[in-house]
Amino acid sequence: MRLLSTILVFALVIPGVVEAQHAILGDKVYPVSDDPIENGVVLVEDGRILAVGRQDEITIPDNFERHEAGVVTPGFIDARTVVGLNGIYNVSDDQDALETSSPIQPELRAFDAYNPREELVDWVRSLGVTTVHTGHAPGATMSGQTMVIKTHGNSVGEAIMDSVHTVSMSLGPAVGMNFSSPGTRSKNAAMLRQELIRAQEYRENGGSRDIGMEVLAQILEGEAHAMIMAQQAPEIMTALRIADEFDIDIYLSGAAEAYLVKEHIAEAGVPVIIHPTMVRTGGPTENASFETAGKLHEAGIPVYFQSGYEGYVPKTRVVHYEAAIAVRNGFPREAAIESLTLGAAQLLGVDDRVGTLEAGKDADIALFEDDPFEYTSRTCKVFINGEIVSDECI
Repeated sequence: MRLLSTILVFALVIPGVVEAQHAILGDKVYPVSDDPIENGVVLVEDGRILAVGRQDEITIPDNFERHEAGVVTPGFIDARTVVGLNGIYNVSDDQDALETSSPIQPELRAFDAYNPREELVDWVRSLGVTTVHTGHAPGATMSGQTMVIKTHGNSVGEAIMDSVHTVSMSLGPAVGMNFSSPGTRSKNAAMLRQELIRAQEYRENGGSRDIGMEVLAQILEGEAHAMIMAQQAPEIMTALRIADEFDIDIYLSGAAEAYLVKEHIAEAGVPVIIHPTMVRTGGPTENASFETAGKLHEAGIPVYFQSGYEGYVPKTRVVHYEAAIAVRNGFPREAAIESLTLGAAQLLGVDDRVGTLEAGKDADIALFEDDPFEYTSRTCKVFINGEIVSDECI
């Protein structure tokens, strides 16, 4: 969806685009849209990809600045995070992802709280994450909106790609930890349903303007999505029923016990943004497994990776480290690369710009010493819109 607020439209420019020309040479280049290329090269000009191919097949102009790496990929995409709303210090002043004054607040807009200069944004960018789907955290029946944004730029308007992509919703015990009501699964589900019914009536009958109802109406009309955090099997099944009852598009987020009901998820055709693979197991995630992503993939369920939300630690996870554990436990390597790039871009509706190394696409590129799924393999250079935004090996 591209419903950009009028307060942002004036600022919609590509950040940092300069008259720069680069030749990025890799021992292995992953275009993702095609097979990996041994001894490949990516030519970049004026913020976009000019050409991709083998080094012995593409002539590199003399005036192009050369950069070398072991592995070259499209910039990675974090399919669900709160980075930019939650900050590095874990103090009240930099924790804006979960508003606990009410369990239902679909009107809260991610771009009103996002800080593009937050140190955690810089951190994930330096590790090759160039696009994030970020916004309000799980933990409320409806906690607020999410958006898709690049991890570079001095303002939200410079970096934003989609201002309202989902409304973050939650089912399960986590909501009862933050609010006195709902306190049970059935009450939580009833409150979520009732709010969607109100949105149906608002869409049909109108009335005084209500920005919360407006965004829920967009979900009912298929212009936005509901992202439902549901870890345990009962909540997962409730989320699927609600999607069917209201004929809405949903993403399952978390889904720690998805492998127990994978046939139902596959039948519903619902994508899963899997819990961070290394999540601490306890409470709703007590049955989380390193093998969940692989099992869902085998069942034909689209799987995407997230750094997620953990309120008890002053940091954020790194999405391809989470994917790496899934790769070691049954998730195919090539599928993981695709999930972190083209797959996530398609899920978020931004694949016309990012997700692959193809001529005409935004030059969002990550350069690694070696296998990006190896923790000891450092990220040594990152490009966003053809600009070098990180050049320190980390």
